[in-house]
Amino acid sequence: MGMKVKDVMGKVAIAVRMDASFADLVDTMRRFKVGAVTVIDADRRPVGVVSEDDILLKEIDTGGSLFESRRTRTEHRKAAGTTASEIMSTPAITVTGGTPVRDAARLMHRNRIKQLPVIDPMSGRIVGTVHQGDLLRVFARPATDMRSEIDEIADRMAVDTADLEIVVEAGMVTMRGKVGRRSQIRPFLHAVRGVDGVIEVDADLAFEIDDLLIAPPLL
Repeated sequence: MGMKVKDVMGKVAIAVRMDASFADLVDTMRRFKVGAVTVIDADRRPVGVVSEDDILLKEIDTGGSLFESRRTRTEHRKAAGTTASEIMSTPAITVTGGTPVRDAARLMHRNRIKQLPVIDPMSGRIVGTVHQGDLLRVFARPATDMRSEIDEIADRMAVDTADLEIVVEAGMVTMRGKVGRRSQIRPFLHAVRGVDGVIEVDADLAFEIDDLLIAPPLL
C-alpha cells in the first residue's frame, strides 16, 4: 500500500505551550532549525502554529490605521503579542500517522506550509512532526518495494502479469506486453501511477480480448 506519514515522520514533537514567550519561540525555532512550531494546550493537543512569518511581524508591522482589512487587523494583533497564544495562527492543521503521504503533501501545498504536527487519532495529542523534506523521501523509495506494490495491484485487479515485462528504475515504470482484457489497461495504469515513488509510467500494452468493442445490432 502507499506510504503513510508514520513511515517518514520525525518522532520529535516540536511544540511549545500556549504561555511560551516570544523569546522561547525564537529559541525553539533556532535550536531545531525549523520555520514553525506547534502550540499545544495543557493536554498536549495542538491549538495553533507560530511561523517565521508570524515572528517577523514584530519587525515589519507599522501600526494600525482607520481603514484596514480583517487580515491586517489580525497581523497587528500578532505583532503586539508577547506569548504563543497571542501570536499563533489558528486552527492547527494536523495529520495522523495513518495519513497517506500524498494527502499530507497536498495539505502543505494548499496551505503553503512546510511542516505538520502529527497527532494520535484517539487522544488528539501531538506525537511527532512531519516536514516537507520528510515527504521527499518517498521519491527515494527502493525499486523493489515499488515493484512489489505494483504486483499487489495487479493481483487485486486480476491483471495477469505472466505476459508482462515490468521494469522499475529511478521512479520510472516501463511496461511491455499483453494483458487479458482491454478494459483492464486504463484502470491498471492509473493505479500504478498512484504508487508512491512512481514519477512516470511508460506503457506499451496489447490485449487478448477487446471487451470494450460494441457489437453492431443484428438486423
